[in-house]
Amino acid sequence: MKKKIFVPAIFLITAVPNIAFAATGKIDTGDTAFILFSAALVMIMTPGLALFYGGMVNGKNVISIMMQSFTIIALISVQWVLFGFSLSFSGDTYHLIGNLHWAGLNNIGLEPDSTYSSTIPLLAFMVYQLMFAIITPALITGAFAERMKFSAFIVFTLLWTTLVYDPLAHWVWGNGGWLKNLGALDFAGGTVVHISSGVSGLVAALILGKRKNAKMVPHHMPMVLMGAAFLWFGWFGFNAGSALSVNGIAVNAFVVTNTAAAAAAIGWVLTEWKVSGKPTLLGAVSGAVAGLVAITPASGYVTAVSAIVIGVISGIICFISVNYIKHKFGYDDSLDAFGIHGVGGTWGALATGLFATKAINPAGANGLFYGNPNQLLIQFLSVAATYIFAGLMSFIILKVISIFMELRVTKEEEELGLDIVEHGEEAYNLGFKAIDFNQ
Repeated sequence: MKKKIFVPAIFLITAVPNIAFAATGKIDTGDTAFILFSAALVMIMTPGLALFYGGMVNGKNVISIMMQSFTIIALISVQWVLFGFSLSFSGDTYHLIGNLHWAGLNNIGLEPDSTYSSTIPLLAFMVYQLMFAIITPALITGAFAERMKFSAFIVFTLLWTTLVYDPLAHWVWGNGGWLKNLGALDFAGGTVVHISSGVSGLVAALILGKRKNAKMVPHHMPMVLMGAAFLWFGWFGFNAGSALSVNGIAVNAFVVTNTAAAAAAIGWVLTEWKVSGKPTLLGAVSGAVAGLVAITPASGYVTAVSAIVIGVISGIICFISVNYIKHKFGYDDSLDAFGIHGVGGTWGALATGLFATKAINPAGANGLFYGNPNQLLIQFLSVAATYIFAGLMSFIILKVISIFMELRVTKEEEELGLDIVEHGEEAYNLGFKAIDFNQ
């Protein structure tokens, strides 16, 4: 009998994967088509985010922020195949991380897997989860927009995804993960995606420091609106797809996702109208995104009426965070990654502990308002753990990177704009210099 030869994960890209064909269940073609379509919807969210962020930055930094989102698609697509998926979902090591059994997609079957994908190929589950791993670090870029060097960004993204995202995904969704074992509910990524990216973005903004001109207004609102539309559209795959099957839970997730986004847009705009006297398009789209963030962890567990409450409150508290708390504490979260994703994700995770009901998802749990106060405590613990882990690890990663390379462009380069300095391109080649709308 030949002995198995184990090689480092990085070399597996050149090897022929050991595909396991032993079926653990029967493929449901409807579920499989649904998951592949949902994966495509989630993938389009990252280019949508590029448009959303691109419209909000100054005209001389459009290429920079969009390049970051597009680069993440390429980087994490390779990282996930090599070892990211395996670290997140293969096996269990002390309830904290997976192992390398699935590195390089080795031992990944083309049949359903009883642990994660009972009616779809495990490979389909892998590619669906890849899209979550892509958009999460892309969200962070909004916090340090207009001032991080591209080289430092690449190293940070790879290290952060490997050392923060992959362990968190295992904690919450991986078989044996300690938060999953605790009973934490996170249907589509309130803690894993939004709190982790928001908190990490805040840490990055604090370490990098303020921009010279932090009082930025969006340079292209139609681009912002188009980006928000792609995000809203893709979010149906994000949340409904997390059911991993064409069933009632997926339908409910679809409905409450739309409902919460709409309610949050209303909540933000009404608050803004009352405070400033004018309702803005930026406020409307920001509110909608805040509602999408907040409903993400709860979407598989709450009713439509609960989604309205979650949405309205998320619109109000994210407005307060973006327009008051940020200015009070003086940090430069450029595009409000923490103000919307960190704050909205925190509220959504806690709201799950309030509004979750087994009437929607028998595999879930009842929340406080349905007779189970313990679920709120579990949600609080999961939020606290995510804050501490993501914040501390992001701080360590950035500090280590700063030993070997500069994190931030110079003041002179910031003045010129990262499009020309870092990429040698301009977003608007109209025969004249890009206008600095903030001067």
